[in-house]
Amino acid sequence: MTKKLPFSVLAILTATSFQLNAAELPANIEWTSNNNEPLFASEEAVHGGTYRTYIQSFPQTLRSVGPDANSGLRQYLMDGTPKMAQRHPNTGKWIPQLAKSWAFGEDNKTVYFQLDETAKWSDGEKITADDYVFMMQYYTSKDIIDPWYNDFFTNSIVSVEKIDDYTIRVNLAVAQSHDSLMVMINMPSNGFQPRPKHFFEGEKDENNDGMPDNFVRKYNFKAEPTAAPYYLDQIKKGKSVTFKHVGEDWWGYNNRYYKNRYNVDKVRITVIRDPDIALKHFEKGNLDYFEMVLPNYWHDKTNTDVYKNGYIEKYWGFNQAPQGAGGVWMNTAMPLLDNLEVRKGIMVATDFDGMIENIMRGDYSRKPHGLGFGHGEYDDPNNAPPKFDVAAAVKHFEKAGFDTVGADGIRVNDKGQRLSFAITYGYNSWTPRIAYLKEQAKLAGLEFTLNLVDGSSAFKYILEKKHQLAFLNMGSGEIPAYWEYLHSDNANKPQTNAHTNFSSPELDKLIEAYDSEFDQQKRYELSHQIQDYVTKANIIVPGYMVPYSRVAHWRWVKIPKDGMTKATEWVLHPMDIGNFWIDPDVKKETEKAMNDGKTFPEVSVVDDRYKL
Repeated sequence: MTKKLPFSVLAILTATSFQLNAAELPANIEWTSNNNEPLFASEEAVHGGTYRTYIQSFPQTLRSVGPDANSGLRQYLMDGTPKMAQRHPNTGKWIPQLAKSWAFGEDNKTVYFQLDETAKWSDGEKITADDYVFMMQYYTSKDIIDPWYNDFFTNSIVSVEKIDDYTIRVNLAVAQSHDSLMVMINMPSNGFQPRPKHFFEGEKDENNDGMPDNFVRKYNFKAEPTAAPYYLDQIKKGKSVTFKHVGEDWWGYNNRYYKNRYNVDKVRITVIRDPDIALKHFEKGNLDYFEMVLPNYWHDKTNTDVYKNGYIEKYWGFNQAPQGAGGVWMNTAMPLLDNLEVRKGIMVATDFDGMIENIMRGDYSRKPHGLGFGHGEYDDPNNAPPKFDVAAAVKHFEKAGFDTVGADGIRVNDKGQRLSFAITYGYNSWTPRIAYLKEQAKLAGLEFTLNLVDGSSAFKYILEKKHQLAFLNMGSGEIPAYWEYLHSDNANKPQTNAHTNFSSPELDKLIEAYDSEFDQQKRYELSHQIQDYVTKANIIVPGYMVPYSRVAHWRWVKIPKDGMTKATEWVLHPMDIGNFWIDPDVKKETEKAMNDGKTFPEVSVVDDRYKL
């Protein structure tokens, strides 16, 4: 691992480097733009309208970094906002976002970017190289109280240098392939995006690190300007937030890949804590779409007149998007869960396959590994999830000393400790799934209790490492993440994603080798070794994955033909592909038809072009 340096030292090094090289670019530099890839939006799209959706709990903050920032609005605030470049959702080539072109240094640790000179913040100020230099101050500041970003922008992203107002040089810590460098910089959750220097000027900064000393408190519900098409316009605490489009002169529309996307004028997100109540609001016309990922919604609740009469349409589109780590995470810092035999028993006593078949109608798929799927050669092709096996579970529990079954059917050891663990989860709709796991686990003398913690509070609970078992799926980039989940730097610390608190020197070495390996084939092999190590450690029961987007929407919400791409995760999420629109004429037509008793043909679209 690269030795950590204080920000003050990094600042001096960066400043020195800038003085020496600020006006220079390498000779014979080769710029890449990939500006001729196929488009994936419809020219039929129209701009306008208010798009109404909901969220189950109001976030504890509207910051994109710092405590409690990983909320249900993160897609609007960070993950879905423009980076330097993004993968083309079908061809996989890098295409421009905030950068119009890029080039690589000979050391395989340096990337040069030419910024889009038309790019502006949502408050009208230009986005320049200064905002990227300031970004380093932002993320390395202790005032943001975010160890993960502090570390990433110290040990992975070493420095950002300004060459001119619209050209920067990014220096990374370790040599990697060109593709890996672009992944490191442009992965949505890594946060490499400009920060508005002008917005924070004049604030109290006694530690002189470039950021307001009271950042966390002051900006808890005060939004920064954004480079995205939508900015936070209105906040009604506990009730709703409204995002407003910058307008048809948004800078992104100078980019051919952004044309005919992000078409609605406003996005109003209302807090509705119960999905069943949200569904009723939707069917009354108070929401414009409803996620139908849950099998019981799709199969059981779409047979009413509002669907049969064609007022609401159904859409099921398959994707090939990477799947993140997840399932049941075991907190090895908790009593009994530090015992390998106990964990092995839990692994085979947790019946995910039965849950998928009996509770999820077979719509979902099983993850082959607790660290995810869909990462190409990074994933070991031999990965397979454990089979539910009561007899094998019993043997492991007996080895761990739980060889007596109590009157309630739950195993106890000679100390009187019951084989009982609480599963923490965040949504009431998940209760039937976990209840199924509970009943099946009891066959092996294992008790699961259900610990439902509301929405974003559940993730905070898990981040603070209060859980025993966590029923949780994480998002994923195209390359599997290991350091944040498994390195000892993050274990037994709050506000990290090390949900298992598991660590070992041997695993640390594998992760460090993986992060620093330049040879791509060797990196694949190290990834396989890490996955094998985690399998043998028995710390994450591989859960399920949902390789599709499935929605119901009012007929005035228009999805273009071939609306899915390989990478589309939420076909009607405003910050995903964003190629849908609201047709005002169809809305008027529909509302009139409902008043007049007129009907339309029933519509149910299945786009299976990218079905695995």
